[in-house]
Amino acid sequence: MTNNNIHTTFDRILDRSAKEKLLQQRARVIWMTGLSGAGKTTIAQHLELELHNRGYLTQVLDGDNIRSGINNNLGFSEEDRYENIRRIAEVSKLLMHSGIICINSFISPTDKIREMAKNIIGREDFIEIFVDAPLEICEQRDVKGLYEKARKGEIKNFTGIDAPFDKPHDADIVLPTDKLSIQESVDICLKHIEPIIQYDK
Repeated sequence: MTNNNIHTTFDRILDRSAKEKLLQQRARVIWMTGLSGAGKTTIAQHLELELHNRGYLTQVLDGDNIRSGINNNLGFSEEDRYENIRRIAEVSKLLMHSGIICINSFISPTDKIREMAKNIIGREDFIEIFVDAPLEICEQRDVKGLYEKARKGEIKNFTGIDAPFDKPHDADIVLPTDKLSIQESVDICLKHIEPIIQYDK
């Protein structure tokens, strides 16, 4: 006897809630924005380690693992910056729908770019963290000498020098990293984030 019902429930992609149940966590996208040198990636890495130690499955996305791969064909023009963040937001959404907590560390310099990312991911799933450090502090921390090159005109469209940065006005968390240690910054993030990502049994 032939089974004509070829479209069984096994053909359907498991939804996000099933994967969150398996992982025992609520997936979100944690998006860190701020100038180069503000401390975004350092905080993201330490936050991931803390969450990992507490049993959460996470993935950090930053310029190193994105621009060396999926976005290696993009430059730093306004159009390319927009496309860079669009792709990151789409990848983040896929990770989130797999039940994974995605921690992003990107300058994402303008209101327009961040608004686009929020709309792709979904505002209810988007936790925005403004890693706020004054430009002069970022320049002091710049071990790669990028700001110096930008001021000499050797690097064009560098955020904070000859490309704009719009400070977020409604970020969920603001971290003044010229005043906070790395651990203090991570503790502030955990206090806000963990109640959101904890799985309600």
